[in-house]
Amino acid sequence: MPGMQMDDMPHETAKNPDGAVEATKAMSGNMSDDDDDMHDMSPHMHMTTLRAPSAADQQRADEIVATLRPAIEKYKDYHAALADGFHIFGPNVAQPTYHFTSSRNAIKAQFVFDAARPTSLLYKKTADGYELIGAMYTAPRRYSDEQLDARVPLSIARWHEHVNFCLPRLGTPIQSVDWKQFGLKGSIVTEEACNTAGGRWYPIVFGWMVHVYPWQSDPAKVWAH
Repeated sequence: MPGMQMDDMPHETAKNPDGAVEATKAMSGNMSDDDDDMHDMSPHMHMTTLRAPSAADQQRADEIVATLRPAIEKYKDYHAALADGFHIFGPNVAQPTYHFTSSRNAIKAQFVFDAARPTSLLYKKTADGYELIGAMYTAPRRYSDEQLDARVPLSIARWHEHVNFCLPRLGTPIQSVDWKQFGLKGSIVTEEACNTAGGRWYPIVFGWMVHVYPWQSDPAKVWAH
């Protein structure tokens, strides 16, 4: 998903804007709002296992939210996010949630976790701009469950990564692609099927991600899975 450093992105996506649009289309497919947070049943999604709850984990998660909320308050005006170097991923592609990503924060997240500096800000499109609804933290794809748990407890949130990703042949016009086959909403889920379709296979795309919605009144929706 948007928000990862260049090394974690498909090669041609990282190099040019057209690749970014292609990846956004492939990732979003025909998602509705109900599909915004995918589930473990998807062959294109791998999620960490939810651990048994503990008071210590809940306290730690609450502290993350308490740090995040005031840190991103100013970005309720999306112009402030743009001014601070956040870039809209795929602004011309219809999406249920738009990721405004900071490359600087993404690079930092490869080495340390800073609750006040999420990799991406999450917005809903409105009639006159964007409404801030949450944020996304990231971690390197090499991280183990224990390393992810050290950042955001696995009893509270389920980190996810995008897997089994087949892109159409390089240079294929986006409008001519059958997105029911390709992308992370597509029917192709194996390398063999991808090769048969003439596509480009990526067993894992980007790295680990977790969403947080700090203004949700329902605690169960703050770390929505």
